[in-house]
Amino acid sequence: MIVVTEQAAYQIQEMIKEAGEGEQYVRLAVNGGGCSGLSYGLGFEKDANEQDEVLEFHGVKFLIDKQDAPILQGVKIDYKQSMLGGGFTIDNPNAIATCGCGSSFRTAANSGTPEQC
Repeated sequence: MIVVTEQAAYQIQEMIKEAGEGEQYVRLAVNGGGCSGLSYGLGFEKDANEQDEVLEFHGVKFLIDKQDAPILQGVKIDYKQSMLGGGFTIDNPNAIATCGCGSSFRTAANSGTPEQC
């Protein structure tokens, strides 16, 4: 369903260790909003629920709500480091449009709820 690079998984493992609050999962979610209508959410969670698919990459367990799964099909999460710093990138082959700042998107099947920028 999704791909998480080894570099991204390593960075997430380090963030989980730093948080130190017992989080065991990373939730990848799709939220309404942004200029294009949809945006990504990434956060830590302690427990999975019945609506979640649990996927594991390089020792990191991800939660994806079954409702978000079609929008996230084929997504690749990576972590890029440069002289100016580092950050996560999310490449979604389903996105047909993105906003200028790159923080929101829409797909052919789901336009979400665009907001004024």
